[in-house]
This record gives sequence, structure tokens and C-alpha cells, in this order.
Amino acid sequence: MTEELFRVDATLRECQATVLAVDELGIVLDRTVCYPTGGGQAGDTGALRTASGATLTIVDTRKHKLRAGDIAHVPEPGASLVPFAPGVPVTVRIDAVRRYAHMRFHTATHLLCALVPYPVNGCSITAGYARLDFHTSEPLDGDVLSAGIARLVSEAHPVRQRWISEEELDANPQLVRSMSVQPPRGLGRVRVLDIEGVDLQPCGGTHVANTSEVGHVIVTRIEKKSAMTRRVILGFAAGGENSPAPTSLR
Repeated sequence: MTEELFRVDATLRECQATVLAVDELGIVLDRTVCYPTGGGQAGDTGALRTASGATLTIVDTRKHKLRAGDIAHVPEPGASLVPFAPGVPVTVRIDAVRRYAHMRFHTATHLLCALVPYPVNGCSITAGYARLDFHTSEPLDGDVLSAGIARLVSEAHPVRQRWISEEELDANPQLVRSMSVQPPRGLGRVRVLDIEGVDLQPCGGTHVANTSEVGHVIVTRIEKKSAMTRRVILGFAAGGENSPAPTSLR
């Protein structure tokens, strides 16, 4: 199984790894800092580099469909994979600017969940925008939600990942806000995101360490997708996409 370093520290921008396998789905490493597409969050892009200087651009990261527990690093089309044979040590580096945008937007969606008291039935987090689909027929006010996000950002709440037991989750089913994605079972514990005093729910994505890092995120649009679905789209306010990343992500 690929060791998922991003689960422990989302600010890591690179690591040393060894190629385990190469197939039509991508390159599998023994460990990685690259987040694979999942939970609504887009996969990381970046590069692999060998000690001899061979470089391979990674255009996506995904969970391997045929190797349970492994992660596939998808190379750019037509790239030579010869230097990246099994057993070769490599340096894995993510696109840090793109990842930091994912982290800021993902945490912002949790702030939005704290402001909108309805279940979520869809989610998408990219570097350019994020969206949440809420299961409700009630109208939502974008200006009010933007002001609420700004308030929670200014209050600088600590953001932490921790684990709870499956029994604890079963005893508190209200922690699961998503109707479409359920937290993985079978390990005896579930990873949760805890925004101190604001929100607590299962999540395996990457996040900033404090709500102040979310920066100038606003509601750009609200759409009525169906009788019982209201889609809220988040974007960076003018200039808000340029917030500096932590040193470890630069």
C-alpha cells in the first residue's frame, strides 16, 4: 500500500519514494505527498525526478483501480516511462500553489457547512472554485453566507485532523453531513476535521491549519439545481487567490 504522507502533514510539498509498479493507470510509489482524487477534492499534479535528473510531469493523482490501497501518479500523455522502472528511487514534488488553493477551498466548504444547516448531496473542490450542493428547498442568501465565511476566517479558528472510533461515529451520526459520500469503514477509526468551535465532521482531504488562511473566499453564485437542491459556489474575491502559502508549501 502507498504510504499517504499527506494524511499526516498536508503542508509537505515533496518526499523521497521508490517506484513499486508502472502500468496503464500510472506510476505506483511506496509513499507519496500527492493527494488522489476523492471526497470531492481534485487530485494533485506535480513531478517525479530521478537522481540522474530524469523528470516526469504528473497530470493527475488517483486511487489505483486494480491495486487496493495503492495510488497511481498519472504521467503526461506520450511521456517516456523508461527511467521510472520499479525499484528506482525518485523525488515526488507537488504543484504547491494548486494544492494550497485546494486546502483553502476545502476548509472554506466546512465553514459553509457550519453556516448552512442542511445535508450535503454533492461537492467539488478545485484550484479555481469549490461548490457544495445542499439538500433543501429553502432559499439561500449569498451575501449573508459570504459575510459568515469572512467572520469565521477573521476569528482565526484552529483547524486540526484527528481520529475517532467507528463506535463514536455511530453514537454521533449527525457528524456525517454528506448524503453522497460515507466515511470509509473497516479500520476501526475514522478521520475527522475539527475546526475548533465551528465544525466537526469526517473528512480525508487536505486543509489549512487555521481558518485565517482561507483568506478572501466568497459566494460567487447560488443555483437551484432541483426542487430539493441548492448549489453554492465559492470563489476567491479579487486578489484573494494570491494569499501566501506556508513556507513548507512554497
